[in-house]
Amino acid sequence: MPYITVRGVEHYYEWVKQPSGDLVKPVMVFIHGWAGSARYWRSTANALSDQFDCLLYDLRGFGRSQGKPTVVQATESVVEAESNQEKYQAVQELTYEIEEYAEDLAVLLDELQLGRVYINAHSMGASVATLFFNLYPQRVERGILTCSGIFEYDEKAFTAFHKFGGYVVKFRPKWLGKIPFADRMFMARFLHRPIPKGERQAFLEDFLVADYDTALGTIFTSVSKAQAELMPQEFAKLQVPTLLVAGEYDQIIPADMGRQAAALNDKVEFVVIPDTAHFPMLEDAPTYLRRVREFLQIPTPELQVS
Repeated sequence: MPYITVRGVEHYYEWVKQPSGDLVKPVMVFIHGWAGSARYWRSTANALSDQFDCLLYDLRGFGRSQGKPTVVQATESVVEAESNQEKYQAVQELTYEIEEYAEDLAVLLDELQLGRVYINAHSMGASVATLFFNLYPQRVERGILTCSGIFEYDEKAFTAFHKFGGYVVKFRPKWLGKIPFADRMFMARFLHRPIPKGERQAFLEDFLVADYDTALGTIFTSVSKAQAELMPQEFAKLQVPTLLVAGEYDQIIPADMGRQAAALNDKVEFVVIPDTAHFPMLEDAPTYLRRVREFLQIPTPELQVS
């Protein structure tokens, strides 16, 4: 499995490509949500690999990526040792703020020598992408935000959410994945339509292996007063053409949150996928892909001329 060091932390990544002869295809980067991994983007990436070289990676602390910096190895050069020590001290100060994950993405693209890309991001990953769009607009051709939006701060509700989230993160016995129908119960709140059992099991597995500090830390940073105040500003100043996709029955990030975000900027196109919830790309892949292809102005496979 391919890994790459990003700001001192080992990150998992993979490419989904189709042979294109001498044609150089643009790159689409996929970003997953909280406690997930790049695994759930594979079917979407496979479907779009006729037009894009698709890059999938696991966010720091989730999936197969490390949550902590790699220990710096000793070197013979005193200058190199001092330089490495400075880098090590810097990465040790990494936080779980969404902005930090946007910077992780910038370094990942640098390490892979990628310039201007397309980005398709989901849930918490969509918040990472939104910040990245504004920090590095010159590096993004077009963006797709799936299940994202803005929300109002409610101290009582946020406190209750953090308390419950902390309990959920703490109580994650590995044997939970072996209980019959545990995957179905785990995903019930996220779905309106059924998805394959293998996909449900992968979600549960990713949740169970997520780094404890990362899972807990990102609960507090992604759902916070600061984030509630920041995201409307970020959506309002977007210059990157963006498609915001919502699931009609999404209980995690209701469609109205996405609609409110899109209303702040005419660069954002908003669509709702009927009869889906928090994973429209899996619950109704044909409709999701059609909407994405329309936004990107690329033909559907059925319309392509051989």
